[in-house]
Amino acid sequence: MARLSIDHLQKIYGDFAAVDDVTIDIAEGEFLVLLGPSGCGKTTTLRMVAGFVPPSAGRITIGERDVTTLPPWKRNCGLVFQSYALFPHMTVAENVAFSLEMRKVAAADRGTRVAEALRLVQLTGFDERYPRQLSGGQQQRVALARALAMQPDVLLLDEPLSNLDAKLRQEVRVEIRDLQRKLGLTTIMVTHDQEEALTMADRLVVMEKGKVRQIGSQRELYERPADRFVAGFIGRSAFLDGEITQPGRFRSRGGLAIAAVAAAGAGPATLALRPERIAVAGEAAASANRFEARVEHVSYLGALLDIDVRLSEHDRMLLQLPNRQGGIEPKPGDTITIGWAEDAGLVYPRES
Repeated sequence: MARLSIDHLQKIYGDFAAVDDVTIDIAEGEFLVLLGPSGCGKTTTLRMVAGFVPPSAGRITIGERDVTTLPPWKRNCGLVFQSYALFPHMTVAENVAFSLEMRKVAAADRGTRVAEALRLVQLTGFDERYPRQLSGGQQQRVALARALAMQPDVLLLDEPLSNLDAKLRQEVRVEIRDLQRKLGLTTIMVTHDQEEALTMADRLVVMEKGKVRQIGSQRELYERPADRFVAGFIGRSAFLDGEITQPGRFRSRGGLAIAAVAAAGAGPATLALRPERIAVAGEAAASANRFEARVEHVSYLGALLDIDVRLSEHDRMLLQLPNRQGGIEPKPGDTITIGWAEDAGLVYPRES
């Protein structure tokens, strides 16, 4: 394991910047997740670290070595692909040993390292099976074992769980995180799945259009998103467009006067509210902001109810209630009172 430094990294294709001036420092043993929508540059960044894509500018350092121009096999990075990339004609043991053979590791050492890697991913005894004889989760473990057998300085995971069903995905992500902690591996994972990112990462990097929008812990990004994009991408937010009329006062497009912790000055802005922080009926009575709202749609999500409401012609909002016995169960067409605290919302100048 080693510290990884990405310094002002760029990848330009013609006049398009796939990755634009990305700088990230990953501590030894840290689990960092690159998160963002499709086309944001996260996979290109990972592949530049792996050595499969040459950067247009910038520097990549693993430990004390500048690896920017080194080929992949000289970087000592273990990479787990989205598609697993297992050889169908090779057994599990042969698949895991393949990269060791390419590195000219002695046969005696190969056997020991393959056995240890399979033990780590709980596949001892599967040595002679072929990929077609394995479940999706087992194939994913073989791909992980192959990366671990190399004893990498950095482990790179390219959406490794995207081909698994929801239940298996949850189980395997816990296994990967536990294994990463146990081995102390410096790890970068790429995903577009918020839940994966929030449950696995030490720190998150949110990217959009090739740029880093914010870096921080799960709590930092959820509680204090840097801008409207991050507020909308990490978790869920209801947005009201309007303007800051004076410090601490926000007026929505529909004319609602709202007490909020707003930036100094005046001008166009957006108020972001987390759905679970909006109170309903009696619980809204003591709120700094209280409004009548008409229920437009209710989504039953088992433990939760998602409720779309309209406060005015131009103001709509999403709120979330726990689904509990004896609790409030609004129906479409109902008028309800909602409310939230002054510090519940975040106000962003429109240009952000």
